[in-house]
Amino acid sequence: MVDDSRYDKLLQESLKNELRFLNAPLPGKQKNLAALLEEETPSITSSDGSLQTFKRKELEYLSGLIESDKWDSLLLPVVIEVNPGANQTAIICRSDTEAEVFSALLGMTLTIRNHRIVIHKPQLAAIRKVLKTTTQYLFSPKILGESD
Repeated sequence: MVDDSRYDKLLQESLKNELRFLNAPLPGKQKNLAALLEEETPSITSSDGSLQTFKRKELEYLSGLIESDKWDSLLLPVVIEVNPGANQTAIICRSDTEAEVFSALLGMTLTIRNHRIVIHKPQLAAIRKVLKTTTQYLFSPKILGESD
C-alpha cells in the first residue's frame, strides 16, 4: 500500500520543479514606466538571461491611464499570479498605481488585498488583449487570498 503523505510530498516536489521551469522567464529586475518610455528599445533582462522587449504602443497606452507623476511607481512588466485550475488570478501590486491602472483599463474599481488585486478569467483576457508585452505570468500553487 502506498503512503499518501509520501505521495503528496512527491507531487509537491514535482510541481515545484515544473513551476520553476515555467517561471524562468520572469523579470530579473523590473523597470518603471518613465524609464522605459525614454529607451529607444524598451526592454528588461529576464532572470533566465533572455531579453524581453515592450511594445511602445502598450507603454504609451499605460502612460495615458495615469498621471505622469505616477509613471515612476508603475513597475513593468506587471506580474500576474496564476494558479493552474483556479477561476481567479491576481495582479501583484507594489503600490496603488497598479490598482489605478487596471481599474481604468477594466472600467471598474479594483481593491488591493495582501499586495494583490484578485481578478476573474474574463478580466484577465481583457487585460492580456491590450497588454501582452507589459504583463507577465507567475505560475503559483498558492491559493489566492492566502496572506504572505
